[in-house]
Amino acid sequence: MSEAEVITRIENGVGRITLNRPKAIHALNRAMCEAMIEALLAWRDDAAVASVLIDHAGERGFCAGGDIRMIAESGAGDASEAKAFFKTEYQLNHLMFVYPKPITAVVDGIVMGGGVGISEPADIRIATERTTYAMPETGIGLFPDVGGGWFLPRLPGQTGVWLALTGARLKAADTVALGIHTHFVPSEGVEAFKAELLAAPADPKAVADRVAADVGPSPLAAHREAIDRLFAFDTVEEIVAALQADGSEWALKQLDILKTKSPQSLKVSLRQIRTGATLTDFADNMAMEYALGGRVVQTHDFQEGVRAVIIDKDNAPKWSPAELSSVSDAQIESLFEPLSAAEAWKPLID
Repeated sequence: MSEAEVITRIENGVGRITLNRPKAIHALNRAMCEAMIEALLAWRDDAAVASVLIDHAGERGFCAGGDIRMIAESGAGDASEAKAFFKTEYQLNHLMFVYPKPITAVVDGIVMGGGVGISEPADIRIATERTTYAMPETGIGLFPDVGGGWFLPRLPGQTGVWLALTGARLKAADTVALGIHTHFVPSEGVEAFKAELLAAPADPKAVADRVAADVGPSPLAAHREAIDRLFAFDTVEEIVAALQADGSEWALKQLDILKTKSPQSLKVSLRQIRTGATLTDFADNMAMEYALGGRVVQTHDFQEGVRAVIIDKDNAPKWSPAELSSVSDAQIESLFEPLSAAEAWKPLID
């Protein structure tokens, strides 16, 4: 592989995008997003490209998220660099969402945060036994952006709320059962799948349907009823009370997990998902998340979360406010204020 962080080329009618920053588990930076956008725009009207394939070099994972350290450093100042990154990243997410040609994403390994943002809009989403999916942002004082406000509430029942608030990690049997990923292909069969796709580039779904294997039963199935019942509320306080009242081992474990998360992030994320569920245009969701992101990265909890989890790695963040009851509605409201027309996020294409 070349030294480029994103490798783009056309092979046999397939526009290929390979993430190539393996030491960082392909964490996205602005230049990587720009390279993907440039390729997708060039291929959109190119008759030589029938479909697009996104994959990654190396075996550690597909994409562990965005460049959180840079975002935090920018957020500690005027957040201009963080906002520029979000603007580009979200334009990439939206471009993929509305893309006129089928996109296939092979998420073999870790797929979190920004990696979810560049795989969920794909038409075909291939998981392997090495796939680990999560949106863990509430643990660093952030929220499940990159389209989480759109995709999570559209998962079955309240599973999207549960995933957003707890940051739960799922393996392929659960992601396929929930529809997060469309097919399961064992990692040893991924290269054969790609070869078949290159032989029939115009119909990746037919190729995936033919190659896909049975992933087995979903471990999460046993908890689906509890998730739908206990995470159905519109305030985090009600969810916490429901978990306490339920008292089962599983419910109390979820409660313990929520107690480690940023109270501000929990409230922001729940409102983001409930709002996203009501939207009819993916671009409106991304505009909401852009306004939100530029503000949240400047808050104490994001700065503290990144310090605790990524910089000092003591995993002991001191959230402020430390209690849900101290996070006011007015605080949350101010984070969700729409931006002016001049500042607002806009998609590259309609």
